[in-house]
Amino acid sequence: MAVKENYKWNFTTLGGATRVNITSGEDIAHLGELDQKLWTVLSCPVKGLEFDEKTLAMIDTDHDGSIRVNEVMAVAKWLTTVLSDKDILLKQQDSLPLTAFNQEDSEGLKLYQSAKQILANLGLEKDSISVADTADSLAIFAKTRFNGDGIITPDSTDDEALKTLIGQIIATIGSETDRSGAAGINADQIARFYEACAAYAAWKGAEESDKATILPYGENTEAAYAACMALKDKIADYFMRCKLVSFNQDFSSALDLSVGKVESISGNDLSNSQDEIASYPLARIGHGSELPFTGINPAWQGAFEQLKTLVLDVTFPKRKSISESEWQGILSGFDAYVAWKGAKAGEAVESLGLEVVKDILAKDQKAALLSLIEQDLALAEEAGAIESVDKLLHFSRDFYGLLRNYVAMNDFYDSYKGETKAVFQAGRLYIDQRSCDLCIKVSDMGKHGDMAGLSGMYILYCTCTSKVKGQTMTIAAVLTDGDVDDLRVGKNAVFYDRDGLDWDATITKIIDNPISVRQAFWSPYKKLGRWFSEKINKMAADKESKASADLIAKADSTSIPADGKPATADSKKQAFDIAKFAGIFAAIGMAVGYIASALLGLAKGVASLPWWSIFIIIAAIILIISGPSMFSAWLKLRRRNLAPVLNANGWAINSKILVRTRFGATLTSLAKYPKIPGNDPFETKKSTIRRRWIIGILLTLIVAFGVLYFTDSLTRIGLPFHKQKAVAEQVEAVPQAEESAAEAAPVVETEPVAE
Repeated sequence: MAVKENYKWNFTTLGGATRVNITSGEDIAHLGELDQKLWTVLSCPVKGLEFDEKTLAMIDTDHDGSIRVNEVMAVAKWLTTVLSDKDILLKQQDSLPLTAFNQEDSEGLKLYQSAKQILANLGLEKDSISVADTADSLAIFAKTRFNGDGIITPDSTDDEALKTLIGQIIATIGSETDRSGAAGINADQIARFYEACAAYAAWKGAEESDKATILPYGENTEAAYAACMALKDKIADYFMRCKLVSFNQDFSSALDLSVGKVESISGNDLSNSQDEIASYPLARIGHGSELPFTGINPAWQGAFEQLKTLVLDVTFPKRKSISESEWQGILSGFDAYVAWKGAKAGEAVESLGLEVVKDILAKDQKAALLSLIEQDLALAEEAGAIESVDKLLHFSRDFYGLLRNYVAMNDFYDSYKGETKAVFQAGRLYIDQRSCDLCIKVSDMGKHGDMAGLSGMYILYCTCTSKVKGQTMTIAAVLTDGDVDDLRVGKNAVFYDRDGLDWDATITKIIDNPISVRQAFWSPYKKLGRWFSEKINKMAADKESKASADLIAKADSTSIPADGKPATADSKKQAFDIAKFAGIFAAIGMAVGYIASALLGLAKGVASLPWWSIFIIIAAIILIISGPSMFSAWLKLRRRNLAPVLNANGWAINSKILVRTRFGATLTSLAKYPKIPGNDPFETKKSTIRRRWIIGILLTLIVAFGVLYFTDSLTRIGLPFHKQKAVAEQVEAVPQAEESAAEAAPVVETEPVAE
């Protein structure tokens, strides 16, 4: 849809694009009418911005981690409705006068009343309220008995019995934190507490009604049952061994403890062989089919004594052994206990004891507690309005700042003034005698690798580490001025965040793009210089490697004859290959001749032109070399766009955010030094520098003179210097001159002389 014509918007040009300029509270009030296609940003992340995250979280009503246009519009509409002075939003103050609340609006009136209540709760007498006043919700609700959150504390009542009961519920069921900061309970916890009390009382009642069956060993039943379970498997193993021996006496030696097993561990420290000994039978096989109470395996002696004391001596007093059927009878005697134990309920309140639980159920104060909950909830609307006051104060302070980074990117394009910075500018990177102000936190390095290259910017990706915070983050620092000769992966730097905290930074990745036209001018020559340097270094390294290899090979090939005398030079001397060296010198001569001919041809061509034309030719050559690089850089610098970098960070950018040369130069500051008299003892002396300049100038003049002399161009500028022709050239010129003279001489006809 198009822009609605019932409101006239102000437009401005920023970063090569026309944008809507928000300059008044009335503009904010009509944001809902602004066509979404005209917004610079359609979505921005909640995390990772230099902005109050609490404010952003309040705007993000759907809690999806992004601030979208519809959410911004909703905030704009709400703010301009509950405030009487819309322009106060442009001041970005952290406090509001009470007169700024629109009391003619029902919600504005509630906010006004809540603001006064907050000041009263805090004991403050003033006609304004600030973010600091609403920041501490604990202080606001500390002196209030009810605060609308549906949670009551012991301080919510003056009844001592109810205070005690609330404390018991907190101790057994758990607690919730009240708005006052104290531990309290809600309706659900009250219901669960009384359910647990009823269930526990019923469970314990079943025990009382059939105590003899459920607790066969009285108060020791639980310990007796544990002792039986500890030996249940071992006793079953013993009776099975006895059955096998009864089946066949020949099995007795294999099923009983053999001497060989003991001999195998007798050399060890037997106190460390408890597991091995415990694997032996519980008792010796040979007592018939009963389990004796004596002669028990030492590893199980302690557990068996516990069983004997709690169970065997009680069930079979004065007995010295029991049969398998008797043992099974003992185990079956616990069936009722096991069933009762498995049906245990209300365990949460068991710590209170049965008598206390019965007393709680008898008094039945559940209704009184729920009544307190209802009184608290009756103030929910008022308490919610108190939170809305806090939200209003945050929006009043921060919302216009968000719009300046959302609708038109004003803060970014005004950052050169030093007054503001965009919300995505994380700090300043110092590296290679410059500072970079366009530094952005990287949330997803994978996305940056795919998209950031489309920006046309020179980007340094740095890993930053703070020893103070114990944190690590990655930033993308955009370079917009200076050269890049000394920048490489692994170079260290220092990053300062917006709070002034320093981080150790190391370059991990570079996206190479032009920085300036000046840099592009010198780029071809630097590349050529690096190419020559690399070639020379490679040739030198190859020569050194070859020489070392030859030396080692010669040393390895040297041998001493049987007579003990070293081989003479003649015995190793190779024949001189004259053809090979002649070919080499011929090739070198041809190359030098070709180069000389080319230079001479160029010089002769220049000779036919005025002397000053040589400077035009030099300029043309420079333009041919540097022109394409400069033109390409100029085009890229005009299209340099920050949008892909922000898109890679989770933004949805709806327009170009161009960073052209003039603005870009403000984002990177180069070091500037004053001119001071040098006193460096290691500095080259001025006389030496002056001598080098003189020698250089003289060599240049000699070369220029030679070129002009050999092209016979000195006479053109009035200098009496002529190139002397070679003798062969003069001899060749004589017949040509005579022939030319003969052709030029007039033909004279003569009459014959009379005799």
